[in-house]
Amino acid sequence: MVFNSVTFVVFFASVLVLYRLLPSWTGKKLMLLVASYLFYGAWNPPFALLLALTSLLDYGLAARMWRAPNPRTRRAYLMVSLTVNLGVLSYFKYGNFALANFVALMHSLGVEYRPAPLDIVLPVGISFYTFETLSYTLDVYRKKLKPAASVLDFALFVSFFPHLVAGPIVRAADFLYQLERERFIEARRLGWGLFMMTLGLFEKMVLADTMLAQAADAVFGNPGPTSQLDSWLGTIAFAGQIFCDFAGYTTCAIGASLCFGFYLVDNFHFPYAAIGLRDFWRRWHMSLSTWLRDYLYIPLGGNRRRMRLALMLTMVLGGLWHGASWNFVIWGTLHGLFLVAERALSRRFGAAAWVETRPGRALLGTLTFALVCLAWVFFRAKDLPQAGMVIASMLGVIPATPVLSSVNVAKVVLVTAGLIGAHVALRDRRLEDLARATPAPLLTLAWTGMLFAIVLTQGGGDAFIYFQF
Repeated sequence: MVFNSVTFVVFFASVLVLYRLLPSWTGKKLMLLVASYLFYGAWNPPFALLLALTSLLDYGLAARMWRAPNPRTRRAYLMVSLTVNLGVLSYFKYGNFALANFVALMHSLGVEYRPAPLDIVLPVGISFYTFETLSYTLDVYRKKLKPAASVLDFALFVSFFPHLVAGPIVRAADFLYQLERERFIEARRLGWGLFMMTLGLFEKMVLADTMLAQAADAVFGNPGPTSQLDSWLGTIAFAGQIFCDFAGYTTCAIGASLCFGFYLVDNFHFPYAAIGLRDFWRRWHMSLSTWLRDYLYIPLGGNRRRMRLALMLTMVLGGLWHGASWNFVIWGTLHGLFLVAERALSRRFGAAAWVETRPGRALLGTLTFALVCLAWVFFRAKDLPQAGMVIASMLGVIPATPVLSSVNVAKVVLVTAGLIGAHVALRDRRLEDLARATPAPLLTLAWTGMLFAIVLTQGGGDAFIYFQF
């Protein structure tokens, strides 16, 4: 069940009505839990059982960890949680990848090894909810968070359907306290929540799927090299597509949660207006970047002399989190190298007067976007040879012919120019502040226009890109 489907509209409306009618807070939470498991089980019912079992395990281990009489026992409970969660994630997400690379290694050594394929099906959203439960047990272990008041509260925190399959990555400290008192459906929050859901669907169905996907697919689906201009346009189209697709999902998730009275953390803050790669990661997939910072980068020594090594390991593992492929490893490695180089250059030239001038910031912002786009090639390409071919085409190293029609070129230029312009204009603002400053008739007109465009596109219910992670 995806947000951009009629099935979800019926499901969401039904859950809202039931939530409004149920008299008790416990009953409302129980209904949300059942609805969340129905939402998740619509993809593959057995995986709902896996979600339930890992949730029960982490709830029990955290409770025992909190009551443990000594650090050694607490550490033992933590290790069980980490082993089970990372073990399950590794098996489902990296089992096929590990086997394929082992077979390739054996073949390179002259050993003919042909094992039976594992044919592992990846549970949707497993990377997201695993990181959520890991942050919970780690925070309880560090005594930064008390265990959930009940198994119902913890299970609902993990499975709450708006953020379950593609984030944002919600931490227990940001959600469990909201379950202590009844959350009501209020007209103001309901209206803003529905507006955000409309905006998210507009980003996904109109901008990502209708306006940008065709150009990206034409370049990255072409068996041979494409012209230099088309390679850049196809890559820029994907940069816009992945933002509109992923930000569209999380905007829908935040809006859907708000309809019930719950608040989720922001996940994007106009990242294509970033000036520097550090600024980019403060704005892109913020729930993941802060998770990696707090639970990986700092423990690895990111605030000490091992900063470079910690930064590289964090970004490589962050790349691998996105998918079991060497493409993602290289994508993460590139961002790690960019960040290390930026820190070194900042120490040497950071005080230069031109850096804070308008032309200087524009130049650095353009360079940041170009580097992000180069890295996106590895994220989008089906394999390393294709990524290398697209990079070579972008650099003009190999001759090629155009593949994009004039209509697709116009779409990419129009949408990405508007997107980057909006990011730059709103770089230091919040969407809520902009909405408050906009006259009600103009806001209503924008809402109506987005709804009309969504209906006009008649989207086919394409899955969100981040569902595969």
